[in-house]
Amino acid sequence: MTIMKKIKEIFKTDMFSHWINIGYLPRWGVLLLDLLIVLIAIVISYLIGSQLLSYNLSARLPMWEQALTIMAVQCIFFWVFHTYSGILRYSTFIDILKVATSVSTTGIFLLIINLIIRYATNFANPPFFTSVLVIYIFVCITLLFGWRVAIKTSFEYFSHISKGVERVLIYGTKSAGLSIAKMLQTNLESKYRPIGFIADEHDNIHHDLLGLKVYPINSELVDILKRHRIRYVIISPLKMKQINPLKDLKIFIDNGINILTTPYFTDFSAKKNHDIEKVVGRIESIRVEDLLERPTIDIDTDNVGTIINGKTVMVTGAAGSIGSEIVRQLTTFKPQTIVLFELAESPLHDLTVDLRNTYPDQQFVPVIADVRNLDMVKEVFEEYHPSIVFHAAAYKHVPLMEDFPAQAILANVLGTKNVADMAIQYKTKRFLMVSTDKAVNPTNVMGASKRIAEIYVQSLFLQQVKEDANCTKFITTRFGNVLGSNGSVVPFFKKQIAAGGPITVTHPDIIRYFMTIPEASCLVLEAATLGNGGEIFCFDMGQPVKIADLAKNMIRLAGFEPGKDIKITYTGLRPGEKLYEELLNQKETTIPTKNKKILVAKVREYDYKRVAQDVDNLITLAKHGKVFPTVRLMKQIVPEFKSKNSVYEDLDV
Repeated sequence: MTIMKKIKEIFKTDMFSHWINIGYLPRWGVLLLDLLIVLIAIVISYLIGSQLLSYNLSARLPMWEQALTIMAVQCIFFWVFHTYSGILRYSTFIDILKVATSVSTTGIFLLIINLIIRYATNFANPPFFTSVLVIYIFVCITLLFGWRVAIKTSFEYFSHISKGVERVLIYGTKSAGLSIAKMLQTNLESKYRPIGFIADEHDNIHHDLLGLKVYPINSELVDILKRHRIRYVIISPLKMKQINPLKDLKIFIDNGINILTTPYFTDFSAKKNHDIEKVVGRIESIRVEDLLERPTIDIDTDNVGTIINGKTVMVTGAAGSIGSEIVRQLTTFKPQTIVLFELAESPLHDLTVDLRNTYPDQQFVPVIADVRNLDMVKEVFEEYHPSIVFHAAAYKHVPLMEDFPAQAILANVLGTKNVADMAIQYKTKRFLMVSTDKAVNPTNVMGASKRIAEIYVQSLFLQQVKEDANCTKFITTRFGNVLGSNGSVVPFFKKQIAAGGPITVTHPDIIRYFMTIPEASCLVLEAATLGNGGEIFCFDMGQPVKIADLAKNMIRLAGFEPGKDIKITYTGLRPGEKLYEELLNQKETTIPTKNKKILVAKVREYDYKRVAQDVDNLITLAKHGKVFPTVRLMKQIVPEFKSKNSVYEDLDV
């Protein structure tokens, strides 16, 4: 064992690493080496003929003349089939086939010449022995094949040693897993070398695949990983959709095994080499978002296209996490114009530049404006007359809004009222409002402000539809926590891990529902097609996630051990925060839609005149900065609003 280690250390020296990195032989060099092997094959063939078959070589052409003739003909067919054009260390089956074809053609050509000379000239002793030419074909193909295999194998071996290649297992034995293994086996630039597959109940367990052993997921798997010094497992995105990541990948996360994934692909063999190299270079660590993702929502693209194609669409809060994703997904359905309504200058500029580079054929109109300013909102509606409005502009951070309730009302209630009123005035067809699960039985100012905005647009629709059946359709969608959005827990934890910890969690038992930004945006688009006005759509969020478990998984995915390398500290619930979020009020029920992931909440209806008066009074109090009177009126409008861990709890007594 010690000797082998020393040998490997020698291979890692500059001499061998330099040899690995040198360029490839020029074509004439490959041709000369192949001709040298041809000469050796000729000699071996005649030795076999003279020793085993007792040929009298003196009865034919001198051996050197025969050898030169065979080499000359072989050189011609090497040129015809371009056997020397490939790089030896990257030889494939096609290269071997070219070599075999060129050698076989040479042998057959000389056999034909031999027969022509024998029968056309009645020459008793034609220049070549027929048996020797047949022997030559097999010997030469074997030597040329062996030469290429030796070069390829040696290069792979030295490359693996000198570059410190990581040994990996591929999770999954279906086509995606096999494609990953083939890609890694054939691409020598990769730092990963597959030594086996992992199969679960979703896979057919074989003894081996592609020459690699298949290991089932059982109690012995961890010992196998340690015994083979495996620190990485690669899983395809297709496999991720077939399993429950939190459950099926737990054995790896808990034992410090790094989980890697690849971009989406189907058939590597159909791709060019440079495309494969790009994919190899993009093998990267799995994200916590990948562990929480669920199957993609299926959107009725025909219906979405019908209401969006060729229309002018406006997105408020367009540079935000949800707004920007809605904009990107809208481009698929080719609206005539997308108005990017946003207050933040720099994010809007960055978004516009990115969108125009990515979608050069789509028209984007950036507008710097504030939903709280009615004149600004009216001016935009007057100029562009949007057919559809996606209203995503809002203040969303619970602790900040608890400190500044007046700003929550002005942004979330007044802003929504301004955009909704202008949608009615300028005959907008559909108004999609982005809401939150915190609006259900709210315990904080932010959630209550969003609930009041929901009540306003719903009551506005019920009032308008009495007078005009073709009025603007107001539709609301409620989201859980969105992974990766600005200020969400995942990027916050990532920063704390990068700083060495500790990770701060408010409570060991706090749980939240999570969804991804694309999921949230899909829900908005689907709601646009399903809604007839007045509905509140909710998303089937699956099982909630304990934030403490999320933190531990993120620490493990970063290669650390929770509690040892990076600690988790509990800071206590923040003002307005509760242990769990609800998606529906207790008095509300749900009905299914044609999309099984989307439900309609049957909510209490409100009289518009009463709501409009309360909202006007609320906005007046907020504009005058009267904090406690503002919150008191919020509680009157939303009786289920009960403050938690907040200075406003006294108002509930």
